[in-house]
Amino acid sequence: MIVGVPREIKVDEYRVALLPVGAELLGRDGNTVLFERGAGAASGFSDTAYEAAGAKIIDDAAQIFAEAGLIIKVKEPLPQEIAKLGPDQTVFTYFHFAASRELTEGCLGSGITAVAYETLQDPSGRLPLLAPMSEVAGKMSIQEGAKHLERPMGGRGILLGGVAGVEPANVLILGGGVAGSAAARVAAGMGANVIIMDIDLNRLRYLEEVMPANVTTIYSDPHAIERHLMLADLVVGAVLTPGGRAPILISKDSLTRMKNGAVVVDVCIDQGGCMETSRPTTHGEPTYVIEGVVHYCVGNMPGAVARTSTQALCNATLPYARQLARLGGEGFAAQNDGCAAAVNMRDGKIVNKAVSGAFPDLPKA
Repeated sequence: MIVGVPREIKVDEYRVALLPVGAELLGRDGNTVLFERGAGAASGFSDTAYEAAGAKIIDDAAQIFAEAGLIIKVKEPLPQEIAKLGPDQTVFTYFHFAASRELTEGCLGSGITAVAYETLQDPSGRLPLLAPMSEVAGKMSIQEGAKHLERPMGGRGILLGGVAGVEPANVLILGGGVAGSAAARVAAGMGANVIIMDIDLNRLRYLEEVMPANVTTIYSDPHAIERHLMLADLVVGAVLTPGGRAPILISKDSLTRMKNGAVVVDVCIDQGGCMETSRPTTHGEPTYVIEGVVHYCVGNMPGAVARTSTQALCNATLPYARQLARLGGEGFAAQNDGCAAAVNMRDGKIVNKAVSGAFPDLPKA
């Protein structure tokens, strides 16, 4: 198999989809690895390291897209990349199809086999390729939220943990999964008053046992969300519907009842966001303000800490990339239900139920 690793071209995306050790192991498996020159530089990995690992350094991404049977990326292919893809290729990356009809239609038209990091499941039903970036994004949500609560950034002018004689900030986290629990631990460690909400009572019982004393668990329902929104200085949206669009939990009308200068970090913006007013932003222009509430909706938050994120991501993806290179998309899906769940589309049709549910009018298997 010829395996291609192009440089990421999404705005402010600095990660790379393969470490040098990954290139070496894929080579040992009998594959040829084509690596675009400079693709690892922003993550701190030189072309020399990839050459030493056996990869062929390619100057033009078009050659990679033309020759590779398996393309490994970090983020979804952009239109100019989709135009170079064809039916005989498998693309292994984060797609988040439910958030973009344009992307979904483009990839369907290309005929690729789309294998999505975010819907692959392990034998326990967990999402092992989504988890590492969810953890990074969850931790970053508090880091960025605390920064944007500062007055020069448009926030209320609040120190997240307070000081002696001054109360700390109130942090509301919607969703108790990997991202939400990571956010809660960081916010609690900084001294904030933290509320974490979820609809899974077993998950809430677990969080109640393991979280610090300044974290309170609350069952999530519309009334509870509205009540705690009014008290919150920082809100983190971290809900997840695997493969599907994130549910809207905060309406535009709700913003009028929030504190002026409060900050919302919508971690699930890749899946459409959990706020009616959410729209993707970039690291270069990360925020906008509606009804006095600062919205931080960067779609690739972990890309800002590319060294950490690349290592965490590749540690998780490499075993599956090796399987894909050995078995191909069809053989990979045939291994088990978890691998089959990762295949979102094949032969111009959607094969993942959550994605087809987001676009019921598009062709499905």
